[in-house]
Amino acid sequence: QVQLVESGGGLVQAGGSLSLSCAPSGGTFSSYQMGWFRQAPGKEREFVAAISRSGASIYYADSVQGRFTISRDNTKNTLYLQMSSLKPEDTAVYYCAARTTPFYSGPYYHIREYDYWGQGTQVTVSS
Repeated sequence: QVQLVESGGGLVQAGGSLSLSCAPSGGTFSSYQMGWFRQAPGKEREFVAAISRSGASIYYADSVQGRFTISRDNTKNTLYLQMSSLKPEDTAVYYCAARTTPFYSGPYYHIREYDYWGQGTQVTVSS
């Protein structure tokens, strides 16, 4: 069983930056495609970014393209999300997720394609 633990959330002013991390316990980190999702109050969980096992393939939601950077370090078994130019609408609980299937077997942005989820970390952007 894989458990994912996010860290790095917090309160930041609009225009600021924040970095999230996700570390799994159990399983082999380098064998998973990884993703970040977020859920704002009263809204559905939505895709933010995804990265392939090797890091060669990366995808972003249009809303964060150019502001967020997803990366991974397989030697440290850690997934990252660097967020900059933050906006109040980025306020949400951010979740990391892992999937065992390759991206070509199903859309990288679909929640149902991911097998394991973290508990989430709160990111609040004040105006």
